[in-house]
Amino acid sequence: MTTLTAPAPRPRISGLTAEAVFVGRSLRHSLRDGESLLMAILLPVMLMLVFTFVFGGALDPSGGYVDYVVPGIILTCAGFGAASTAVYVATDMKAGIIDRFRTMPLRASAVLTGHVVASLLRNLLATGVVIGVALLVGFRPTADLGGWLGAIGMIAAWILAITYLFAAIGLASGSPEAANGYGFIILFLPYLSSAFVPVSTMPEWLQWVADHQPVTPIIETIRGLLMGTPMDGAPWWALGWCAAILVISYAWGAWLFRRSGRR
Repeated sequence: MTTLTAPAPRPRISGLTAEAVFVGRSLRHSLRDGESLLMAILLPVMLMLVFTFVFGGALDPSGGYVDYVVPGIILTCAGFGAASTAVYVATDMKAGIIDRFRTMPLRASAVLTGHVVASLLRNLLATGVVIGVALLVGFRPTADLGGWLGAIGMIAAWILAITYLFAAIGLASGSPEAANGYGFIILFLPYLSSAFVPVSTMPEWLQWVADHQPVTPIIETIRGLLMGTPMDGAPWWALGWCAAILVISYAWGAWLFRRSGRR
């Protein structure tokens, strides 16, 4: 009688080969979808011009409002850019390619890491463009090299954290349209923070919300590093929020990826 033996499991791809492949795949998709990258840059730039030239005179007649608002615009830019990750991941889910990847000897993190790293590179490029435009319209930071490096590091940490969150949202969503809608909630956070107006000018109940959400300490940290404003304990809260969002999003995304069967 013939004895059937189960095939030996295929070894997982070693090193960071899988991550490198998926980063390259996501970057190629980004280049082909130039409209999304363009909108991720144009929308924050337009928002900055509106707040600076339309509302700036009313909010700060001295003309210094641009120095206050730019850190908030930078985080808004990061949010717009990271939100596209949810749509890309949800599109992969709808096309069935994620189910194919599940059957391959890949780490659960490899596919999401490809999307996240590509998004980080896209967003840092968009952030550089936004800062360049801000300098042209009167933004005058007082930071030295250390301040700039710290601010860029804080921006990168926030982008990394929310991009993993958007990637997990893309896995959990039933369609790209739903992923886009869920992401809007996160994009709304800067408007409930100190990004555009001081928290002290808000109603008391809203001040509590603004003080106890992640965007406010991150913005105050970036503002302090670039403009020399007081930061108090904001950097520690900012790093703590980024770390918490990153850990939770990474674990959630890995669990969603490993689930067997299609939704």
